[in-house]
Amino acid sequence: MAKKKEFSRRDFLRRSAAVTAGAVAFPYIIPARALGAESAVAPSNRIVMASIGTGGQGTYDMKALMSVPDVQMVAVCDVDSNHRANAKNVVEEFYAGKNDASFKGCAAYNDFREVLARDDIDAVMIATPDHWHPIISVAACKAGKDIYCEKPLANSIPEGRAVVDAVRKYRRVFQTGSHERSRDNARYACELVRNGRIGKLHTIQVNMPIDNHYPVGPQPVMPVPEGFDYNMWLGPAPLEPYTEKRCHFWFRYILDYSGGEMTDRGAHILDLAQLGNGTDDTFPTAVEGTGWFPEDGLFNTAMSYRYQFEYANGVKLIGESKGERGVKFIGTDGWIFIHVHGGNLEAEPASLLKEVIGPNELHLGRSRGHHLDFIENVKSRGECKAPVEVGFHTASMCHMANVAMRLGRKLNWDPAKEMFINDDEANRMMAPSQRSPWHV
Repeated sequence: MAKKKEFSRRDFLRRSAAVTAGAVAFPYIIPARALGAESAVAPSNRIVMASIGTGGQGTYDMKALMSVPDVQMVAVCDVDSNHRANAKNVVEEFYAGKNDASFKGCAAYNDFREVLARDDIDAVMIATPDHWHPIISVAACKAGKDIYCEKPLANSIPEGRAVVDAVRKYRRVFQTGSHERSRDNARYACELVRNGRIGKLHTIQVNMPIDNHYPVGPQPVMPVPEGFDYNMWLGPAPLEPYTEKRCHFWFRYILDYSGGEMTDRGAHILDLAQLGNGTDDTFPTAVEGTGWFPEDGLFNTAMSYRYQFEYANGVKLIGESKGERGVKFIGTDGWIFIHVHGGNLEAEPASLLKEVIGPNELHLGRSRGHHLDFIENVKSRGECKAPVEVGFHTASMCHMANVAMRLGRKLNWDPAKEMFINDDEANRMMAPSQRSPWHV
């Protein structure tokens, strides 16, 4: 693996002087404790970051990453000027609160390509709508940046494969934002399952209720708000008239941009199912299901559903749009339920939750935090808790289920070829349309 370039304090100060001489083309930070004294992190050891996509989840991720002492956030990017301005203010207020008098501000961009062109940025956080994840991730790999990207990894299986290939080709550190797998309780529950505490695992029950707070009917065409680059927001997706409920939070209920509840919270829950089943590195071999997809109006993702996966190890995974959100592992000698979100556990027998994993048994390790795990591995060049392949397999399962439910028939899957077996119609549905000039 290629070594990440390291800079001395002298290199850092030289770079800072060059920026100053260039009329402050990019904001910069020169901490007062530049030598790293008093437990501060020296500039030469910091991970310089930018945030791409700064809505609700993006701002949350940005704050979490910025709170890591090893991180220096220097830029934000969003096609919505309100999001952009808010994120810039959050960054500047954060550093002002640290009483760093030499902080000169945070750069704000509309176009992610300007962020990736900066050679002083080591890593990026991506929290755009799903249809942008693969394009920006691949471009970031080519630009030599490490990546924290929100789930799902991509809005289609072929695009997900392109991200995996780019991460490995350019030797980047990648963390999928599937933070539920970093919770101690979730990892402990999966250790119990994989060490046989519930006997032989035979069924995984996934509960994925949908909140009833979205409209499903036609939406009026509206003027694009001032300060919102709607064409850039659409990016590779088909050109459609603007309406408020197409963008921001609501994009997740439109197949051109996302996969509905399947790829939203479903990506978290199926991710835990994969971890507990020991199948992070592969796929199920078959999927079937039924769902209600609205046929009129703006929203067209499944609003109710039931699906089933079959694994080569004999385990069946059954998911439904009801019940308390979470995943239940059912074995011959008992069961364990992980509540999502929060990670609280239930078990039968209850004594399972007092079991101790022995020194010679399988251990999944613990995370000091999903965002911190990313930064630690950027520095060590190690593997994150949710590396790119994990994100790829989980996201692909979400897309497989959506295709099966839309077609209403059982589909067999070839894990090696990453395609449906003898079903051209299903395979065509995997690939998204990509509006020029955007593609992976």
